[in-house]
Amino acid sequence: MFIKKLQLKNFRNYTDADIEFSKKKILFIGKNAQGKTNLLEAVFYLSSLNSFRAKSDFELIKWNEEFCNIKAEINKYDINSELEINIPLQGRKKLKVNGINKSKFSEFISNISTVCFTTNDLLLLRGTPDDRRKWLDLAICQIFPSYIERLNKYNKIKTQKNNYLKTLKGNIQSDLSLLDVWNEQLAITGSNITYIRINFLHELLKIAKDKHQKISSDEIFTMNYNSSFLNDIELESKYPNTIEYILEQFTLQLQEKKQDEIIRAQSLTGPHRDDITYFINSIEAKKYASQGQQRTIVLALKLAELQLIKEKINTNAILLLDDVLAELDDIRQNYLLDAIGDDTQTIITSVDTLHFQHEYLKDVEIFEIKDNIIIKN
Repeated sequence: MFIKKLQLKNFRNYTDADIEFSKKKILFIGKNAQGKTNLLEAVFYLSSLNSFRAKSDFELIKWNEEFCNIKAEINKYDINSELEINIPLQGRKKLKVNGINKSKFSEFISNISTVCFTTNDLLLLRGTPDDRRKWLDLAICQIFPSYIERLNKYNKIKTQKNNYLKTLKGNIQSDLSLLDVWNEQLAITGSNITYIRINFLHELLKIAKDKHQKISSDEIFTMNYNSSFLNDIELESKYPNTIEYILEQFTLQLQEKKQDEIIRAQSLTGPHRDDITYFINSIEAKKYASQGQQRTIVLALKLAELQLIKEKINTNAILLLDDVLAELDDIRQNYLLDAIGDDTQTIITSVDTLHFQHEYLKDVEIFEIKDNIIIKN
Protein backbone atom coordinates (compact mmCIF):
# COMPACT_ATOMS: atom_id res chain seq x y z
CA MET A 1 0.00 0.00 0.00
CA PHE A 2 1.38 3.37 -1.01
CA ILE A 3 0.11 6.94 -0.90
CA LYS A 4 1.31 8.75 -4.02
CA LYS A 5 -0.33 12.13 -3.62
CA LEU A 6 -2.03 14.19 -0.92
CA GLN A 7 -4.03 17.36 -1.56
CA LEU A 8 -5.60 19.49 1.17
CA LYS A 9 -7.99 22.42 0.95
CA ASN A 10 -8.88 24.45 4.06
CA PHE A 11 -7.68 21.59 6.25
CA ARG A 12 -6.46 22.79 9.67
CA ASN A 13 -3.79 25.45 8.94
CA TYR A 14 -3.50 24.65 5.21
CA THR A 15 -5.41 26.75 2.68
CA ASP A 16 -3.94 24.66 -0.13
CA ALA A 17 -1.40 21.86 0.02
CA ASP A 18 -0.33 19.54 -2.77
CA ILE A 19 2.32 16.90 -2.00
CA GLU A 20 3.59 14.06 -4.17
CA PHE A 21 5.42 11.09 -2.65
CA SER A 22 7.87 8.93 -4.57
CA LYS A 23 9.58 6.95 -1.79
CA LYS A 24 8.63 4.59 1.02
CA LYS A 25 10.39 6.65 3.70
CA ILE A 26 9.01 10.17 4.13
CA LEU A 27 10.09 12.73 6.72
CA PHE A 28 8.37 16.02 7.53
CA ILE A 29 10.60 18.33 9.55
CA GLY A 30 9.92 21.73 11.07
CA LYS A 31 9.45 23.59 14.32
CA ASN A 32 6.43 22.95 16.52
CA ALA A 33 3.03 24.41 15.50
CA GLN A 34 3.91 24.41 11.78
CA GLY A 35 1.33 21.78 10.79
CA LYS A 36 3.39 18.57 10.62
CA THR A 37 0.87 16.57 12.63
CA ASN A 38 -1.99 17.94 10.49
CA LEU A 39 -0.57 16.10 7.46
CA LEU A 40 -0.51 12.78 9.31
CA GLU A 41 -4.00 13.48 10.64
CA ALA A 42 -5.29 13.92 7.07
CA VAL A 43 -3.80 10.58 5.96
CA PHE A 44 -5.19 8.83 9.04
CA TYR A 45 -8.63 10.36 8.43
CA LEU A 46 -8.70 8.76 4.98
CA SER A 47 -8.38 5.33 6.58
CA SER A 48 -10.82 5.76 9.46
CA LEU A 49 -13.05 8.80 8.85
CA ASN A 50 -11.93 9.77 12.31
CA SER A 51 -9.24 11.97 13.79
CA PHE A 52 -6.72 10.74 16.36
CA ARG A 53 -7.04 14.07 18.20
CA ALA A 54 -10.16 16.06 17.15
CA LYS A 55 -13.46 15.41 18.89
CA SER A 56 -15.47 16.85 16.01
CA ASP A 57 -15.02 16.94 12.24
CA PHE A 58 -15.62 20.68 12.34
CA GLU A 59 -12.27 21.15 14.10
CA LEU A 60 -10.59 20.05 10.85
CA ILE A 61 -12.00 23.00 8.90
CA LYS A 62 -9.73 26.04 8.67
CA TRP A 63 -10.93 29.01 10.67
CA ASN A 64 -13.49 31.20 8.83
CA GLU A 65 -13.91 28.66 6.00
CA GLU A 66 -17.10 26.80 5.05
CA PHE A 67 -15.57 23.39 4.30
CA CYS A 68 -12.39 21.35 4.08
CA ASN A 69 -11.32 18.80 1.51
CA ILE A 70 -8.90 15.86 1.62
CA LYS A 71 -7.89 14.19 -1.62
CA ALA A 72 -5.35 11.43 -2.17
CA GLU A 73 -4.07 9.04 -4.79
CA ILE A 74 -3.51 5.57 -3.35
CA ASN A 75 -1.93 2.42 -4.76
CA LYS A 76 -3.15 -0.85 -3.27
CA TYR A 77 -2.61 -4.30 -4.80
CA ASP A 78 -0.98 -2.44 -7.74
CA ILE A 79 -4.26 -0.61 -8.44
CA ASN A 80 -4.47 3.18 -8.24
CA SER A 81 -7.47 4.79 -6.57
CA GLU A 82 -8.44 8.41 -5.98
CA LEU A 83 -10.05 9.11 -2.61
CA GLU A 84 -11.80 12.34 -1.72
CA ILE A 85 -13.52 13.62 1.42
CA ASN A 86 -15.44 16.87 1.66
CA ILE A 87 -16.44 18.09 5.14
CA PRO A 88 -18.86 21.06 5.19
CA LEU A 89 -19.79 23.17 8.18
CA GLN A 90 -23.40 22.38 7.40
CA GLY A 91 -24.64 18.97 6.31
CA ARG A 92 -23.00 15.57 5.97
CA LYS A 93 -19.51 14.83 4.73
CA LYS A 94 -19.26 13.50 1.19
CA LEU A 95 -17.07 10.55 0.22
CA LYS A 96 -15.86 9.69 -3.26
CA VAL A 97 -13.78 6.82 -4.64
CA ASN A 98 -12.58 7.41 -8.19
CA GLY A 99 -15.18 10.16 -8.53
CA ILE A 100 -18.08 7.92 -7.45
CA ASN A 101 -20.07 8.88 -4.33
CA LYS A 102 -20.00 6.33 -1.50
CA SER A 103 -22.76 6.29 1.08
CA LYS A 104 -21.28 3.49 3.20
CA PHE A 105 -18.25 4.41 5.27
CA SER A 106 -16.89 0.86 4.92
CA GLU A 107 -16.77 1.18 1.13
CA PHE A 108 -14.49 4.18 1.54
CA ILE A 109 -12.09 3.16 4.32
CA SER A 110 -11.52 -0.28 2.78
CA ASN A 111 -9.23 1.42 0.26
CA ILE A 112 -6.49 2.40 2.70
CA SER A 113 -5.15 1.18 6.06
CA THR A 114 -2.89 3.08 8.43
CA VAL A 115 -1.28 2.61 11.82
CA CYS A 116 -0.66 5.85 13.66
CA PHE A 117 1.73 6.21 16.59
CA THR A 118 1.76 9.56 18.39
CA THR A 119 2.97 10.79 21.76
CA ASN A 120 -0.68 10.85 22.84
CA ASP A 121 -0.82 7.07 22.43
CA LEU A 122 0.66 6.78 25.90
CA LEU A 123 -2.96 7.45 26.89
CA LEU A 124 -3.52 3.80 26.01
CA LEU A 125 -2.24 3.21 29.53
CA ARG A 126 -2.61 6.45 31.45
CA GLY A 127 -5.80 7.74 29.85
CA THR A 128 -9.47 6.97 30.19
CA PRO A 129 -11.37 3.85 29.11
CA ASP A 130 -12.72 5.96 26.24
CA ASP A 131 -9.14 6.49 24.97
CA ARG A 132 -8.55 2.75 24.93
CA ARG A 133 -11.89 1.94 23.31
CA LYS A 134 -11.27 4.51 20.57
CA TRP A 135 -7.85 3.04 19.77
CA LEU A 136 -9.29 -0.48 19.73
CA ASP A 137 -12.25 0.37 17.49
CA LEU A 138 -10.14 2.31 14.99
CA ALA A 139 -7.60 -0.52 14.86
CA ILE A 140 -10.33 -3.06 14.11
CA CYS A 141 -11.71 -0.84 11.32
CA GLN A 142 -8.34 -1.04 9.53
CA ILE A 143 -8.89 -4.79 9.06
CA PHE A 144 -12.67 -5.10 9.08
CA PRO A 145 -14.07 -1.92 7.46
CA SER A 146 -17.68 -3.05 7.97
CA TYR A 147 -17.08 -2.83 11.74
CA ILE A 148 -17.53 0.94 11.45
CA GLU A 149 -21.16 0.41 10.42
CA ARG A 150 -21.75 -1.83 13.45
CA LEU A 151 -20.33 0.85 15.74
CA ASN A 152 -22.40 3.60 14.18
CA LYS A 153 -25.55 1.48 14.46
CA TYR A 154 -24.86 0.69 18.12
CA ASN A 155 -24.18 4.35 18.98
CA LYS A 156 -27.35 5.43 17.19
CA ILE A 157 -29.47 2.91 19.12
CA LYS A 158 -27.78 3.91 22.40
CA THR A 159 -28.51 7.59 21.73
CA GLN A 160 -32.17 6.84 20.95
CA LYS A 161 -32.44 4.73 24.09
CA ASN A 162 -30.87 7.46 26.25
CA ASN A 163 -33.24 10.06 24.79
CA TYR A 164 -36.17 7.79 25.62
CA LEU A 165 -34.87 7.22 29.17
CA LYS A 166 -34.84 10.98 29.69
CA THR A 167 -38.53 11.18 28.75
CA LEU A 168 -39.36 8.67 31.51
CA LYS A 169 -38.01 11.13 34.12
CA GLY A 170 -37.12 8.33 36.52
CA ASN A 171 -40.63 6.87 36.59
CA ILE A 172 -40.17 3.08 36.80
CA GLN A 173 -43.97 2.60 36.62
CA SER A 174 -44.09 3.87 33.02
CA ASP A 175 -44.92 1.67 30.05
CA LEU A 176 -41.50 0.18 29.28
CA SER A 177 -42.35 -1.71 26.10
CA LEU A 178 -40.37 0.73 23.95
CA LEU A 179 -37.38 0.43 26.30
CA ASP A 180 -37.48 -3.33 25.78
CA VAL A 181 -37.30 -2.76 22.03
CA TRP A 182 -34.23 -0.53 22.38
CA ASN A 183 -32.58 -3.04 24.73
CA GLU A 184 -33.18 -5.92 22.34
CA GLN A 185 -31.59 -4.02 19.45
CA LEU A 186 -28.72 -2.82 21.65
CA ALA A 187 -28.00 -6.37 22.85
CA ILE A 188 -27.86 -7.80 19.33
CA THR A 189 -25.53 -5.10 17.99
CA GLY A 190 -23.46 -4.78 21.17
CA SER A 191 -22.81 -8.50 21.57
CA ASN A 192 -21.45 -8.56 18.02
CA ILE A 193 -19.08 -5.67 18.80
CA THR A 194 -17.91 -7.35 22.01
CA TYR A 195 -17.23 -10.66 20.26
CA ILE A 196 -15.18 -8.96 17.52
CA ARG A 197 -13.19 -6.91 20.06
CA ILE A 198 -12.27 -9.93 22.19
CA ASN A 199 -11.11 -12.02 19.25
CA PHE A 200 -9.17 -9.14 17.70
CA LEU A 201 -7.33 -8.47 20.97
CA HIS A 202 -6.56 -12.17 21.37
CA GLU A 203 -4.81 -12.23 18.00
CA LEU A 204 -3.10 -8.90 18.62
CA LEU A 205 -1.74 -10.04 21.99
CA LYS A 206 0.00 -13.07 20.47
CA ILE A 207 2.08 -10.74 18.30
CA ALA A 208 2.49 -7.92 20.84
CA LYS A 209 3.70 -10.30 23.55
CA ASP A 210 6.54 -11.50 21.34
CA LYS A 211 7.56 -7.98 20.31
CA HIS A 212 7.40 -6.76 23.89
CA GLN A 213 9.69 -9.55 25.07
CA LYS A 214 12.27 -8.75 22.38
CA ILE A 215 12.52 -5.19 23.70
CA SER A 216 12.31 -5.91 27.43
CA SER A 217 14.06 -9.32 27.48
CA ASP A 218 12.62 -10.75 30.70
CA GLU A 219 9.19 -9.12 31.04
CA ILE A 220 5.92 -10.88 30.17
CA PHE A 221 3.14 -8.73 28.70
CA THR A 222 -0.55 -9.70 28.91
CA MET A 223 -3.95 -8.01 28.62
CA ASN A 224 -7.48 -8.46 29.96
CA TYR A 225 -10.72 -7.27 28.39
CA ASN A 226 -12.96 -5.76 31.04
CA SER A 227 -16.60 -6.14 30.04
CA SER A 228 -19.50 -4.42 31.77
CA PHE A 229 -21.64 -7.57 31.50
CA LEU A 230 -19.10 -10.45 31.37
CA ASN A 231 -16.38 -11.53 33.77
CA ASP A 232 -12.94 -10.09 32.97
CA ILE A 233 -11.55 -11.98 29.99
CA GLU A 234 -7.93 -13.10 29.96
CA LEU A 235 -6.87 -12.60 26.36
CA GLU A 236 -3.98 -15.05 26.61
CA SER A 237 -6.34 -17.87 25.62
CA LYS A 238 -8.86 -17.92 22.80
CA TYR A 239 -12.29 -16.88 24.06
CA PRO A 240 -14.26 -20.13 24.51
CA ASN A 241 -17.79 -18.71 24.39
CA THR A 242 -20.02 -18.03 21.40
CA ILE A 243 -21.65 -14.83 20.30
CA GLU A 244 -24.96 -16.37 21.44
CA TYR A 245 -23.59 -16.66 24.98
CA ILE A 246 -22.48 -13.00 24.91
CA LEU A 247 -25.94 -11.97 23.70
CA GLU A 248 -27.56 -13.95 26.51
CA GLN A 249 -25.35 -12.35 29.18
CA PHE A 250 -25.83 -8.86 27.77
CA THR A 251 -29.61 -9.32 27.70
CA LEU A 252 -29.63 -10.51 31.33
CA GLN A 253 -27.54 -7.55 32.46
CA LEU A 254 -29.80 -5.10 30.63
CA GLN A 255 -32.76 -6.59 32.48
CA GLU A 256 -30.99 -6.33 35.85
CA LYS A 257 -29.93 -2.72 35.21
CA LYS A 258 -33.30 -1.56 33.87
CA GLN A 259 -34.49 0.27 36.98
CA ASP A 260 -31.10 1.92 37.57
CA GLU A 261 -31.01 3.07 33.94
CA ILE A 262 -34.48 4.61 34.23
CA ILE A 263 -33.54 6.44 37.42
CA ARG A 264 -30.21 7.70 36.03
CA ALA A 265 -31.53 8.20 32.47
CA GLN A 266 -28.52 6.63 30.79
CA SER A 267 -27.28 3.30 29.43
CA LEU A 268 -25.20 1.67 32.15
CA THR A 269 -24.02 -1.51 30.45
CA GLY A 270 -22.64 -2.43 27.06
CA PRO A 271 -19.41 -2.22 25.02
CA HIS A 272 -19.46 1.59 25.36
CA ARG A 273 -18.43 1.08 29.01
CA ASP A 274 -15.80 -1.62 28.51
CA ASP A 275 -12.05 -1.28 29.07
CA ILE A 276 -8.67 -2.98 28.61
CA THR A 277 -6.14 -3.68 31.38
CA TYR A 278 -2.44 -4.21 30.60
CA PHE A 279 -0.08 -6.27 32.77
CA ILE A 280 3.69 -6.74 33.02
CA ASN A 281 4.64 -9.92 34.88
CA SER A 282 1.02 -10.12 36.13
CA ILE A 283 1.24 -6.62 37.69
CA GLU A 284 -1.13 -3.93 36.38
CA ALA A 285 0.94 -1.62 34.18
CA LYS A 286 -1.20 1.50 34.56
CA LYS A 287 -0.52 1.60 38.30
CA TYR A 288 3.03 0.33 38.58
CA ALA A 289 4.87 0.45 35.22
CA SER A 290 7.65 2.96 34.70
CA GLN A 291 7.51 5.41 31.79
CA GLY A 292 9.93 3.22 29.88
CA GLN A 293 7.78 0.14 30.45
CA GLN A 294 4.67 2.02 29.35
CA ARG A 295 6.40 3.14 26.16
CA THR A 296 7.45 -0.46 25.48
CA ILE A 297 3.84 -1.65 25.76
CA VAL A 298 2.55 0.99 23.34
CA LEU A 299 5.39 0.31 20.91
CA ALA A 300 4.67 -3.43 20.99
CA LEU A 301 0.95 -2.85 20.43
CA LYS A 302 1.52 -0.54 17.45
CA LEU A 303 3.99 -2.89 15.76
CA ALA A 304 1.64 -5.81 16.44
CA GLU A 305 -1.19 -3.86 14.85
CA LEU A 306 0.98 -3.25 11.78
CA GLN A 307 1.82 -6.95 11.45
CA LEU A 308 -1.76 -8.13 12.05
CA ILE A 309 -3.07 -5.86 9.29
CA LYS A 310 -0.56 -7.35 6.86
CA GLU A 311 -1.55 -10.89 7.83
CA LYS A 312 -5.26 -10.16 7.43
CA ILE A 313 -5.39 -8.03 4.26
CA ASN A 314 -2.17 -9.20 2.59
CA THR A 315 -0.62 -5.76 2.21
CA ASN A 316 1.21 -3.34 4.48
CA ALA A 317 -0.57 -0.49 6.18
CA ILE A 318 0.95 2.98 5.95
CA LEU A 319 2.79 3.74 9.19
CA LEU A 320 2.42 7.26 10.63
CA LEU A 321 4.89 8.32 13.33
CA ASP A 322 4.23 11.70 14.90
CA ASP A 323 7.26 12.98 16.84
CA VAL A 324 7.52 9.71 18.75
CA LEU A 325 11.26 9.21 18.29
CA ALA A 326 11.92 12.13 20.62
CA GLU A 327 9.94 10.28 23.30
CA LEU A 328 11.83 6.98 22.95
CA ASP A 329 15.28 6.10 24.25
CA ASP A 330 17.97 4.76 21.90
CA ILE A 331 16.99 1.10 22.44
CA ARG A 332 13.34 1.66 21.58
CA GLN A 333 14.15 4.06 18.74
CA ASN A 334 16.41 1.51 17.09
CA TYR A 335 13.95 -1.33 17.62
CA LEU A 336 11.15 0.68 16.05
CA LEU A 337 13.14 1.76 12.99
CA ASP A 338 14.63 -1.73 12.53
CA ALA A 339 11.21 -3.36 12.84
CA ILE A 340 9.76 -1.32 9.97
CA GLY A 341 10.16 -3.32 6.78
CA ASP A 342 11.42 -1.72 3.58
CA ASP A 343 8.06 -2.51 2.00
CA THR A 344 6.15 -0.39 4.55
CA GLN A 345 5.57 3.22 3.57
CA THR A 346 6.44 5.25 6.66
CA ILE A 347 5.63 8.93 7.18
CA ILE A 348 7.45 10.52 10.10
CA THR A 349 7.31 13.98 11.64
CA SER A 350 10.22 15.41 13.58
CA VAL A 351 11.68 18.77 14.59
CA ASP A 352 14.90 17.88 12.76
CA THR A 353 16.94 14.89 11.51
CA LEU A 354 19.08 14.51 14.64
CA HIS A 355 17.19 11.43 15.88
CA PHE A 356 17.98 9.49 12.72
CA GLN A 357 21.11 7.54 11.94
CA HIS A 358 22.87 8.50 8.72
CA GLU A 359 22.09 5.06 7.26
CA TYR A 360 18.35 5.58 7.69
CA LEU A 361 18.41 8.97 5.93
CA LYS A 362 20.04 7.60 2.77
CA ASP A 363 16.78 6.86 0.98
CA VAL A 364 14.35 9.27 2.65
CA GLU A 365 12.15 11.88 1.01
CA ILE A 366 12.42 14.98 3.23
CA PHE A 367 9.94 17.86 3.31
CA GLU A 368 10.48 20.98 5.40
CA ILE A 369 7.47 22.88 6.72
CA LYS A 370 7.65 26.57 7.60
CA ASP A 371 4.86 29.16 7.76
CA ASN A 372 2.35 26.71 6.24
CA ILE A 373 4.60 26.17 3.23
CA ILE A 374 5.84 22.66 2.39
CA ILE A 375 9.22 22.54 0.64
CA LYS A 376 10.84 19.36 -0.65
CA ASN A 377 14.55 19.21 0.24
